[in-house]
Amino acid sequence: MTQAPIAEFLAQLRRLDVQLLVEENEGQPTADLRLRCNAPAGRLTPELRQELASRKAEILAFLHPPQEAASVSLPPILPAAQEGPYPLSFAQQRLWFLYQLAPDNPFYNVPAAIRLRGQLDVGALEQAFNHIVCRHGALRTTFAIASGEAVQVVLPEAQVKLAVVDLQAQFNPSEEPEEAQRERLTAQLAAAEAQRPFNLSTDLPLRVTLLRFAPHESVLLLTLHHIVADGWSLGVLVQELASLYADLSAKQLPSLSDLPIQYTDFACWQRRWLEGEALQPQMAYWQQQLQDLPALELPTDHPRPSTQSYRGGSYPIRFSAALSEALEALSQKAGASLFMTLLAAFQVLLYRYTGQEDVAIGSPIANRHRSELEGLIGFFVNSLVLRTDLSGDPSFLELLARVRTVALEAYGHQDLPFEKLVETLAPERDLSRNPLFQVAFALQNAPMQPLQLPGLTLEPLQLEAGTTRFDLEVHLWEPGHGLSSLWQSQEGLSGFITYSTDLFERETIGRLVAHYQTLLEGIVVNPESRLSELPLLTPVERQQLKQWSRTSWPEFLPAELAWGGEACSLGRLR
Repeated sequence: MTQAPIAEFLAQLRRLDVQLLVEENEGQPTADLRLRCNAPAGRLTPELRQELASRKAEILAFLHPPQEAASVSLPPILPAAQEGPYPLSFAQQRLWFLYQLAPDNPFYNVPAAIRLRGQLDVGALEQAFNHIVCRHGALRTTFAIASGEAVQVVLPEAQVKLAVVDLQAQFNPSEEPEEAQRERLTAQLAAAEAQRPFNLSTDLPLRVTLLRFAPHESVLLLTLHHIVADGWSLGVLVQELASLYADLSAKQLPSLSDLPIQYTDFACWQRRWLEGEALQPQMAYWQQQLQDLPALELPTDHPRPSTQSYRGGSYPIRFSAALSEALEALSQKAGASLFMTLLAAFQVLLYRYTGQEDVAIGSPIANRHRSELEGLIGFFVNSLVLRTDLSGDPSFLELLARVRTVALEAYGHQDLPFEKLVETLAPERDLSRNPLFQVAFALQNAPMQPLQLPGLTLEPLQLEAGTTRFDLEVHLWEPGHGLSSLWQSQEGLSGFITYSTDLFERETIGRLVAHYQTLLEGIVVNPESRLSELPLLTPVERQQLKQWSRTSWPEFLPAELAWGGEACSLGRLR
């Protein structure tokens, strides 16, 4: 029987929630690398196991392409020989520096809110959180200065207090409906909690608050500081919370296995091995790749302020199942990942808005390609700068091939911490922009099993954080993947875009999202189209143009760019 192309086979594994991980051990050749596989019970049939074994070399070559310049021989991460205090990781060092500049700024808070309906065991919930704090030293960490250097101080033990706020008597039946009052009060209290700063010298970096609205309805508010946690960490915390709550509410001993290392072990390992000669090949690659990198000059609603305020808003994104499946099919046919296709399309959008043919976008990566880091709570995420040449008006498929090459090369050089890259490249200091890139793009596609708690139904609540790190930041999730899948299923790609409210109005971002969807729909219909030929305007905008063309071109219509008869701008109609 003819086997499916490797990209199609890997897509099939993703649909089955079969997760593959390449263990990179000390620069081994591809043939000697280990391929680990995680899957729900019963998914790995004997036939599928046999195909995985027979196609190991092919899979490794696709997931782990050879990168001679990137070869870094690094030892495994083991428990640190030294006792505390411990050094900061490179990422923590940058956040500590920003914290010193503005200690009351809640910008690096990581909030989450979960509605709980059913019979809640509050005591078991608090015990579960304290077991998690005991397991993860990162959640028992404060920060101090020792011998002139910032250090991590891990408390030998600590207790997190579950703050319970009883709101059952707070509703006035003569006013608006009680459900509306609950929603309004939840939004107010969640926003206030998300904005409350941490004192990193004295506070535990985790806060937990329970809002009780009725005996069988509560809202759980979680707030972590980014210096000890990232998006992956939030997923780890919630999954462990589910396991521990189930055990403790049933009066059973916790069933979670011990962790092999702690975040401080990673920080010590990083400080020892990710400096100096070990990363020179990677540094040389990035220096060449990002030489003479131009700033992206997006048309904006408002002049760029001299200093970033980090004030932001968010706008939802949701694509249909049909469009999502068509994009997945196109990616498989082109031998690219869905992320590469979505990224290429977004770079086309930026190209059409700005006219710039040299476009760089930042992309966060989990930076957990070592198996010992998978189950840790900590700040591991790294940023890659994906710079693409869009010159020559290529077809979309030609551009996708360029993006694929750029992405694979970047993955082959991902060990270099972004903070070290900025330090070495030393771009001209500009307080109005993020260094190296102003737009970020992420696709979450790590499979996660739906979360269930005994006697409870859970629903995630959308939080308006009110902050953003970049001009634009796109976050998308594949169906059944990412943190949202812990609570609910989705049929198509979904997510949100955060934007700087200093630069853009909400209706402008809504138009950008609509243009992105139109662009994607045009790409799946004819991926051979040149970039200048791809549709951008929505049907409503096309109808407006037809009406205006019958009279005269309106003075208030911005027409900085025109492609194939379509006028397009990120700026508002004004």
